[in-house]
Formats: sequence, C-alpha cells, structure tokens
Amino acid sequence: MSRLSALLKAACFVLVLQCVVLLTPSSAVAQEPSASKTTQAVPTENPYGLKAVWAQGDLVAKGTLCILVFMSVASWYLIFSKLLEQTRMMAQQRAAMGSLSKESTLDQATQTLQTNSPFRYVAQEAVSSAARHRDMGNSIDFNEWVMLSLQRANTSVGQSMQKGLSFLATVGSTAPFVGLFGTVWGIYNALVSIGLSGQASIDKVAGPVGESLIMTAIGLAVAVPAVLGYNIVVRRNKLIVQGVQKFSGQIHANLLVEAAQR
Repeated sequence: MSRLSALLKAACFVLVLQCVVLLTPSSAVAQEPSASKTTQAVPTENPYGLKAVWAQGDLVAKGTLCILVFMSVASWYLIFSKLLEQTRMMAQQRAAMGSLSKESTLDQATQTLQTNSPFRYVAQEAVSSAARHRDMGNSIDFNEWVMLSLQRANTSVGQSMQKGLSFLATVGSTAPFVGLFGTVWGIYNALVSIGLSGQASIDKVAGPVGESLIMTAIGLAVAVPAVLGYNIVVRRNKLIVQGVQKFSGQIHANLLVEAAQR
C-alpha cells in the first residue's frame, strides 16, 4: 500500500507539472497580442527623410536639392504650356483649312484667321510675296518665288515650335546625374560623421545612407516626366508641322489659280 500511494503521489505530481507547462505558453501567447497592440498603438516618428535631409544637409546638399526642384517646376511648366499651345494650334489649323474652302480669295481667308495664328503668318507671307513678285516682273518664275516664300515661312514656324524642347531634353538627361551627385555627397558626409563619432552600428549607417539615396530618387522623379513630356511634345509638333505644310500647299495652289485668272 505504501508503494502504491507513493506511485499515485508521483503520478499526481507529474500531471501537475504537465499542466503547468501546458498552461504557461498559452498565457504568454495570450498576452503577446495585447502587448503588440499596445506597441502598435504608440506612433513612432521616423527621424530620417526629406525633412532631415534639408535640416541636416550642408550648402552643397541644399543647393543640389534646389536645382532639382527648379528643374522639376520648369519642366512641368514647359510641358503644360506646350500642350496648351499645341491644342490651340490644332484648332487654328481646322479653322484655317475651313476658311480657305469658304472664302473666295486668299486675302479674305487671311483676314478671318486669328492674329497670333501661325497659319495667318504663313498666309500673309504668301500674299506679300505674290504682291512683291508683281513689281519684280519676269526676273523669277512666280511658282518658284511663292514656293521659296512658303518654305521660309514653314521653317520659321517649325523653329518657333522647338523653343523649350532643348531644356526638357537637358533635364531628362542630366537630372539623374544631379541626384546621383547629391547621393554621393550625402554618403560621403555620412561616412565622415560616422568616422568622427567612432560608432559603426547599423542605425548609425543605415539612416544617413538612406537619406542620401533620396536624392537619386528625386533625380529620377524629375527626369522621367521630362523625357515623357519631351516625346509627347515632339510627336505633336510633327503633326502640327504636317498640317502647316498641307495648309501651305493649299495656299500655293490658290495663288497659282488666282495668278492664272489675272
């Protein structure tokens, strides 16, 4: 009986220990979500970012950032202004072609065109060249004279439409390198600061280096819209130039008809 009671006591003791072992992890796991919720509820402010780059950056870093901001603002301004100008010119093209078909003479059609329209400029150049040819006599063929005048007018219109595109191309090609320069300069300053402090832990290295990489991201954010805008504007310019050439051909034909009727 004494042995049996001892075995029963030992078995009860083992069962109690097993219950304690099984209950302890479950209570700890039950407490972990509440602890994690408490931890997540407390907002932590990121000490690194664009604000820190500006606050802690030297004159070179701030100057590089200002250059990138200027490139971005100027690029967006040029893109939107060019798109608005091209939309207006496309509407003027439709109006100009309609005026040629409605009016009986080229002079009357020219007067109906808008003052700042490149199509009015081309028409005026053609009319004035035809008037000058009357004073020149037969020294040069009328067809060649009018054709040369229209070619000069078309070239002038095409050159005026190219204004600002070189800046977009420059921004698209140089902005990533400007951002890369800011990154290299920031990493250099971060490594110098780490060397002076004598601490090379991950928090001392990752933060400043991450701040420096922001410059590269800004450079890419400036360059990509500039390149896309440049391609869109160039494509639309080609369409408008084709419309101007078509309009010039119609004017040329009208002038030849009017000259034959005199």
